[in-house]
Amino acid sequence: MSLPLEMQFVDLPAPGGPENMVLAKGPLPELKPGDILVRVEAAGINRPDVLQRKGDYPPPPGASPILGLEVAGEVVALGEGAQGFRIGDKVCALANGGGYAEYTAVPATQAFAWPRGYDAVKAAALPETFFTVWANVFDMAGLKAGETILIHGGSSGIGTTAIQLARAFGAEVFVTAGSTEKCRACEALGAKRAINYRDEDFKTVVLEETGGRGVDVILDMVGARYFDRNIGSLAKDGRLSIIAFLGGAKVEGANIAPILTKRLHVMGSALRPRTAAEKQAIRDGLVEKVWPLLETGKVAPVIHSVLPFSAVADGHRQMEQGDHVGKIIMSL
Repeated sequence: MSLPLEMQFVDLPAPGGPENMVLAKGPLPELKPGDILVRVEAAGINRPDVLQRKGDYPPPPGASPILGLEVAGEVVALGEGAQGFRIGDKVCALANGGGYAEYTAVPATQAFAWPRGYDAVKAAALPETFFTVWANVFDMAGLKAGETILIHGGSSGIGTTAIQLARAFGAEVFVTAGSTEKCRACEALGAKRAINYRDEDFKTVVLEETGGRGVDVILDMVGARYFDRNIGSLAKDGRLSIIAFLGGAKVEGANIAPILTKRLHVMGSALRPRTAAEKQAIRDGLVEKVWPLLETGKVAPVIHSVLPFSAVADGHRQMEQGDHVGKIIMSL
């Protein structure tokens, strides 16, 4: 397959606001051993992209400095030793960086074939949120059928994915969201009770709904502002999984006694710094357990908007405004 010498990509000459991102041209990425080169047809916009754009989330060593963590498109070249795919295959992938571009190099071990019946936009909405939810809710926090989970930010891409997967695997779901419309959307996806955090205290509601027991798992992206109430909302042997610090990273005045008396587990992780082997293990778990649910329609990505590549700044503004329900996708 003949490839161009240059590609268009989103450049970030300096950290700052959405307006700092500009379209530019440059060489195609070089393939490392085990990589595949994907001609990008669609790419997801995620909160880590916003943090990187602001200068608060630098890429790990060796990763592309170009923004973008998930893509969908066509395999157009194979690096040395890359296995599992052929040129012409349609894939979506978790990228270590470089997703905001016409061509992206990704490890083959972080790529998937599109679920049957999917197009590029739907496929691009999968990798980042499904990797995150599977790793933190199921692998680390060990959510099981018959348990209860509280998902903060239920209307986000992470939240809408977590609601559906938790329900698909037999858990009862509570969520927080910031408007009546968002709460309704979460309940339509399977949440038993959506709590409008602007009007209600989630700890009070959770304890009322569970007869004072609390929930088994909490997926939290708020951090410090919710820490004390999260601890108070957990049942005995409950697990708190922290994936972001939108409400601060330093906790002051929290009562940690319940961690001892209720044998609580407090854990956290970020996806991007994980090793290649760890990401491959998550990928393999998704292929085995989740891809069949996508192909039967039991679980599906929720897509808020699809924007042209040139409107990347608008996509970042949507993410920061927080009015979206589900994923924000760019189509190339």
